[in-house]
Amino acid sequence: MIKNLVEELKWRGMLHDSMPGTEEHLNEKMRAAYVGFDPTADSLHIGNLVPIMLLAHLQRCGHKPFALVGGATGMIGDPSGKSSERNLLDEETLRHNQECVKNQLSQFLNFKSGKENDAVLVNNYDWMKEISFLEFIRDVGKHITVNYMMAKDSVKNRISGEGTEGMSFTEFTYQLVQGYDFYHLYKEMDCSLQMGGSDQWGNITTGTELVRRKAGGKAYALTCPLITKSDGSKFGKSEGGNIWLDAKRTSPYKFYQYWLNTSDEDAEKYIKIFTFLDRQEIEALIEEHKEAPHLRVLQKRLAKEVTITVHNEEEYENALTASEVLFGKSTADDFRKLNEATFLDVFEGVPQAEVERGEIENGLDMIAALSAKTDFLKSNGEARRALKENSVSVNKEKVKEDYTITTSDLINDKFVILNKGKKNTFIIRAI
Repeated sequence: MIKNLVEELKWRGMLHDSMPGTEEHLNEKMRAAYVGFDPTADSLHIGNLVPIMLLAHLQRCGHKPFALVGGATGMIGDPSGKSSERNLLDEETLRHNQECVKNQLSQFLNFKSGKENDAVLVNNYDWMKEISFLEFIRDVGKHITVNYMMAKDSVKNRISGEGTEGMSFTEFTYQLVQGYDFYHLYKEMDCSLQMGGSDQWGNITTGTELVRRKAGGKAYALTCPLITKSDGSKFGKSEGGNIWLDAKRTSPYKFYQYWLNTSDEDAEKYIKIFTFLDRQEIEALIEEHKEAPHLRVLQKRLAKEVTITVHNEEEYENALTASEVLFGKSTADDFRKLNEATFLDVFEGVPQAEVERGEIENGLDMIAALSAKTDFLKSNGEARRALKENSVSVNKEKVKEDYTITTSDLINDKFVILNKGKKNTFIIRAI
């Protein structure tokens, strides 16, 4: 059964523009549509999530999604939104990246349900590698005028922008290569719609024009808005750079924290875009949040849904436990649930000292643990005063001066957490 994709995207705030007739075209029967992904890294990042969600909603509405990995275009580089050319990759690296990207997309798209609208992954290098330069300029280049190509914003901005290095011929031809992809998929896969971010409109419409001029056919374009943050900072970036979908590049804990730290205004917008929750549930969550914003209902649900979709339930639970460890009332048992990578993420930036494992095996007295062996506190006298004031904890449990740290206190067989009061934290690492 075909559902109305355009209607779904509209209420979610995911529709920026579409060619006339797109909605009617989609509502007639199952259609094939594609989105292109840049394979210049072995992981997608959350900036790619909106086009991924476009494909996911397309499939859920009964249509067939094609995810195109730009092996050929990745060797050129898209000028849209860029001020200079990117580094070009070799084929082996591109193939590796393609496999990694497919694994990530399979969290959102069904590639093997056996249904007619199963998702398909294609790589434009597979059809572009056979075409010679002379063939390309004869069979493709003659259909699109230089005037048409120069009129595109992505070209105009690069050529006329202040302080720009200009634009190479390689990059200038990018829209022709992407246009040819659309033509190829139209002819070979009956793919009649290309979707992408609003900055891709020029490249997409070059494809629809090529389909019209070269194949005498009718193809369509649909774009989503570029995501912004209410404070003006760039979406998908943290102090450490991109927020990646690969757990090795961005840990599930940091991934979860990114969404949890969203502002109220952005959370209301993002929960529609980045989750599959239906309209009724989202509207109820928004109302609940407005009644008690301090409970951060929207942020918690947003972070939960996206973390489970990109990673899994277990990683979400781990991230949730880690958040409680840092900000809630946690116990030593809670710390022991964390794997080492998450533990280090949680306590990133917290001062540490290394202590010989043998000393802990023999029993490390609290004065030494607080001062002599770690310099957590400035002197033995300060350590004694803190212990007398009952302000010292080992793994969140209050201790007295007669307490001895042993191997049974080690978290992940390696760490001990010391606290003086609520705000001063220190990590002992057994070596």
